[in-house]
Amino acid sequence: MNKDQEIVVIYADGACKGNPGPGGWGAWIRMGEHSKELCGGEPITTNNRMELMAVIKALEALKRSCPVKIYTDSVYVQKGMSEWLTSWKARGWRTADKKPVKNDDLWRQLDTLAQQHQIEWLWVKGHAGDLGNERADELANRGVAQVMQG
Repeated sequence: MNKDQEIVVIYADGACKGNPGPGGWGAWIRMGEHSKELCGGEPITTNNRMELMAVIKALEALKRSCPVKIYTDSVYVQKGMSEWLTSWKARGWRTADKKPVKNDDLWRQLDTLAQQHQIEWLWVKGHAGDLGNERADELANRGVAQVMQG
């Protein structure tokens, strides 16, 4: 197996019909020749929570510690993990203006999962023809549809 095949590539996306409203998350995981699709949703949620949940569910699906590239069209997720998280933790899960961090339950869960891997957080422009992002978006919308069908 060559070095490139050892890297897990995750495309993650969230979707919401109304914000808050019914929401879905989707993740497309690839490693070498293998791939896996995941999706789900919640009846009342927000887009940001679904963006976070997509990454959480993808990382939960990994069976061992490995190098991971995570592609997200959410600046919130990408900057949260690569820029803001350390400061939030240092301030006791408070923002720079001393307000509680929104969605800290999911951020804490994601932080714990992320520590098990070597992750590169990459932002990709949404709805711009990126194959992986389009696939993750389809999965997130499938998650919304499942919730709305009951």
